[in-house]
Amino acid sequence: MRIDILTVLPELLESPLNHSILKRASDSGLVRICVHNIRDYSTDKHRKVDDYAFSGDAGMVIKIEPVDRAIESLRKERKYDEIIYMSPDGERFSQKMANSLSTMENIIILCGHYKGIDQRVRDYLITREISLGNYVLTGGELAAAVIADCIVRLLPGAISDETSALTDSFQDNLLAPPVYTRPAIYRGWKVPPVLLSGNEKKINEWKMKQSIERTKKLRPELLDRHNDDSG
Repeated sequence: MRIDILTVLPELLESPLNHSILKRASDSGLVRICVHNIRDYSTDKHRKVDDYAFSGDAGMVIKIEPVDRAIESLRKERKYDEIIYMSPDGERFSQKMANSLSTMENIIILCGHYKGIDQRVRDYLITREISLGNYVLTGGELAAAVIADCIVRLLPGAISDETSALTDSFQDNLLAPPVYTRPAIYRGWKVPPVLLSGNEKKINEWKMKQSIERTKKLRPELLDRHNDDSG
């Protein structure tokens, strides 16, 4: 898999992309993540990529030309399944969406910055807009790192126990059940006996019950989706 990230501040992505699962997956050849500085595609002698909004609103807007040149350059080399723009008014990111994106071969993630990006980029060049939630970040770089992390950890071989990702919260629209490890008793606080029983059927039943109860308490809106998918 290949992920190309377009940004005006590539430095913001150096740390999240070069540690933990993302680094291991890159080193092993499971994924190639390439960060491109949009300024490299500017025709301005000062590598300027933003300008004032025609509407007179406060804040600078990323121009269409360098973004178009960057995307065009990448598309000459390969076909992309999605060209994603990180935007607070995009569709809400979900585990289901991460699962879908993890099956793709090549994607581009465009990070917004400043006041935003020329609307024509969104109208003519982008295939999908994604938001992490109802809030605004300084730029799309951190959001792009989150998307990349969610996608890459789902790739076969990215984590040592591949079944682990399949039991994460939200995979079936339920929160994950509680987890415990040794010691079985600490300060008198005990691990639920069923988890020590070795009875796989009872353990699975306990996990499902806990998932449903936790979801009902903490994220009740997810239960409707779970029931729809189950039915």
